[in-house]
Amino acid sequence: MIGKFRLRKKKAAPTRTPEKPMGVPPEILRQVKLIELRTRGLVNSVFTGEYRSVFKGQGMEFSEVREYQPGDEVRSIDWNVTARMSRPFVKRYIEERELTVMLVVDLSGSERFGTVKRFKSELASELAAVLAMSAIRNNDRVGVLLFTDRVEHVVPPRKGRRHVLRIIRDLLAFEPVGRGTDMVTAIDYVARMLNEHAIVFIVSDFLEADIDHPLKLLAQHHDVVAVTVEDPSERLLPDIGIARLIDPETGETFEVDTSHPEVRDSYSRRVSAEREARKHLLRRLAIDEVAVRTEGGVVEPLLRFFRARETRARRR
Repeated sequence: MIGKFRLRKKKAAPTRTPEKPMGVPPEILRQVKLIELRTRGLVNSVFTGEYRSVFKGQGMEFSEVREYQPGDEVRSIDWNVTARMSRPFVKRYIEERELTVMLVVDLSGSERFGTVKRFKSELASELAAVLAMSAIRNNDRVGVLLFTDRVEHVVPPRKGRRHVLRIIRDLLAFEPVGRGTDMVTAIDYVARMLNEHAIVFIVSDFLEADIDHPLKLLAQHHDVVAVTVEDPSERLLPDIGIARLIDPETGETFEVDTSHPEVRDSYSRRVSAEREARKHLLRRLAIDEVAVRTEGGVVEPLLRFFRARETRARRR
C-alpha cells in the first residue's frame, strides 16, 4: 500500500490514559497559546456561523408564546392562545445545542512525514484545534482519541476553554508508543465509548485496508467526517534518482529508482487507484471528506466542506 509499506502486527489492546497532567515543556505551552490565539481569531471571524449552520442541535425546546409579528411562519401560530386572546400568537422554540464532537487523530509513523511546509501530524493538529475551538465556541462538548497501532490516549468529551487547551496541548506534546496504524481498533473503541449521537472527525491519511465494515457501523449511529491528510510527494513520486527510503511505521529500509519510467508509472497508477477506492468507499457510506494538504492551510478546505454541506441540506 503506497505510503505504508509495513508488516502486519498483532493488535494491542486499547488503553485509556489516566486523567492527569503531563510534564509539558515550556515551548509546547507557548505553541498551545499561539494556536489558541490563531484559531480563536479564525473561529470568531470565519467559522462560528458556518459550524453552527451545519451542525445543528438534536431537537427544539419550547421557549415562549408571543404575539404574532409580520414575517412569522403561519405554522408556528398557537391556535388555542390565538382563540382566547382574539389576536394571533406564535410559539417560539430554541435549538437544543448540546452536541458532542469527537476528534479521532492518527499519530502513526506515516503522519510524521512532510516535504513542504510541515509534517502531516502538524497539519492534523492545527485542523483538530480549529474544530475543537469551534465546538467550544458553540457550547458543545469535545473530546479526542489519539491512535497508532493501538489506542494511545483518550480525553473524554467535555466543555470549556481549559478543556480545549488541554486537547491542543495533548495533540502537540503527546509521544505515541506505536508507529503502525490500526484504525479498526480506534473506530471500535470510539463506537463503544459514545453512548449517544456524536459528530466524529477521523483525521488520518486513510492508508489502511479493511475499514469498510467498522466505518459503516460507526456511520449508522454517528455523523462521521473523514479528514484526509496528504503530502505532495505522496501524490507524485519525486524524480531524484535512486533513493534510500525508510518505512516510518516498520523501520524497513529499501532502495527505489525514482527516475525509472516503469517505477513512476506504477506508483502513479497505485496512488490513483487507492484514492479512487477511498472516495468510492466514503461516497458509498455517505461520509463527507475534507481533504487537507501540507502545502496548504485548513481554512479553505473547512469552508468548502461547511458550505457544500449547508447547500446540500437546503436542497433537501
